Amino acid sequence: MRRSPAGAPTVPAVAFKDVARRYGDVVALSGVDLVVEQGEFFGLLGPNGAGKTTLISILAGLVKAHRGTVSVMGHDVVSDYRNARRLLGVVPQELVFDPFFTVRETLRFQAGYFGIVDADEWIDEILAALDLGSKANANMRALSGGMKRRVLVGQALVHKPPVIVLDEPTAGVDVELRQSLWSFIRRLNREGHTVILTTHYLQEAEALCERIAMMKSGRIVALDTKQNLLSRFAGLTARLTARRLPQRWYDHVVSQEEGHFVLGLSSHADLEALLGDLRVEDIAIEDLALAETDLEQVFLRVMHDDAIAHASR
Repeated sequence: MRRSPAGAPTVPAVAFKDVARRYGDVVALSGVDLVVEQGEFFGLLGPNGAGKTTLISILAGLVKAHRGTVSVMGHDVVSDYRNARRLLGVVPQELVFDPFFTVRETLRFQAGYFGIVDADEWIDEILAALDLGSKANANMRALSGGMKRRVLVGQALVHKPPVIVLDEPTAGVDVELRQSLWSFIRRLNREGHTVILTTHYLQEAEALCERIAMMKSGRIVALDTKQNLLSRFAGLTARLTARRLPQRWYDHVVSQEEGHFVLGLSSHADLEALLGDLRVEDIAIEDLALAETDLEQVFLRVMHDDAIAHASR
């Protein structure tokens, strides 16, 4: 637990304790324990179906857990839901909007839900930061998908919540919006807001997040700082195109598709051994590219190997 400058302990921004959820026979979450401290820029990563959106939906009060507790800044999302929701801003994956209002009206109504009656100055700042100024008086149904997603971001921020959850916020949007959005979110984080990000763009997570949790099949399978994850899996990533591999090297494969292999190697000595085995078995290399291990390769290796995953927690 972090402490305030005066030395007093601070409550976590978000805390999940033994959270479980089923949909019929499908286990969406299986006893998730996770704490995000105040002021963190936290990454929540996992493949489709890992349980990320279910976890966020429980946090937002949209889905009820079958077991466990969840709190926002110390407020239970079930027994103290009003305070918990007031302290939380969520940008959902889905484009949900009211087609009868303009962008400015949408943000004013959202502010009103939280009892904020004079939010125009902050709304103007949000519109400028998200490059929505020229669309302020446009009807929501007339906006492109990317513009609608910007409005969703604005809605989540309009009541200045201390905890911001971004669920795939840049999916399907242009590079320019990503740049302006991350500049704005970084600023909010510097000002003390906690940010929780889920994204399929792992370069974004690597650039932005200080600490990262990886989910698989409803469980947290890796949780550490970005630097520790990268150092733990330090080595080389080899992207290789060949008709097959020598049998012993399939244990190093983290992904493959139609003769394209991605291998995690510990060192250049591994690379030399791989090339030697390919020569011995007369396997032609059509293409070979090397790179230092990045967060994407860490993610693939953790998802590929449960033994590695449990060792990373």
